[in-house]
Amino acid sequence: MPEKPHVDFWFDSLCPWSWITSRWLLEAQKVRDLEVTWHVMSLVVLNEGDLPHQLNDPEMLRKVYAPVRVAAAVEDAYGREMLGPLYTAIGSRIHHAGNKGFKDVVARDFDVLIADALAEVGLPAALAQAAADPTWDAALKKSNSEGMDVPGGGIGTPTLHINGVAFFGPVIGRIVPSGEEAGKLWDAVLTLASCPDFWELKRDRADLEPDFG
Repeated sequence: MPEKPHVDFWFDSLCPWSWITSRWLLEAQKVRDLEVTWHVMSLVVLNEGDLPHQLNDPEMLRKVYAPVRVAAAVEDAYGREMLGPLYTAIGSRIHHAGNKGFKDVVARDFDVLIADALAEVGLPAALAQAAADPTWDAALKKSNSEGMDVPGGGIGTPTLHINGVAFFGPVIGRIVPSGEEAGKLWDAVLTLASCPDFWELKRDRADLEPDFG
């Protein structure tokens, strides 16, 4: 392993599990020496042709596409270094606004949500136009492929590449508290990534629902 581990993190802004894992990773970064590069992905693009029934409504589909298309446009114009701040700005509005499930999320006014997030990170308001522009879907497919078309990928989000070793997960039920608890979980994940023969560790999710703390 290199002296300073590097994590490539693929996110879909609407995915609660991706959001929780991303917040854990940022907490771990405060107590461990690691680098993170953010990559946008799209679950709706990944599952094209096999979408859940909730997305049959055109208005819901529009909202699911909106954040990731805007993220693709931001990356194209300003580079990946802006994806992390944008993800935090959008994700905090989606997942920490009293939402209790998918229906609560899609009931939000995404035009306002995205405009506010762009303003928070100092990006031009005009980038919000990408939300309804399907030409950005090609960039989403490319980013999806970079994250998923590797051994260990191909499942969904969160997907991490740790020093080039791909994983789906870790999937965490609640936001890990700051400090050493987050660091210890990172230590465990890094240890697994260092083992070339490690493949999978999984347990029953049962009725676990995301808890944003």
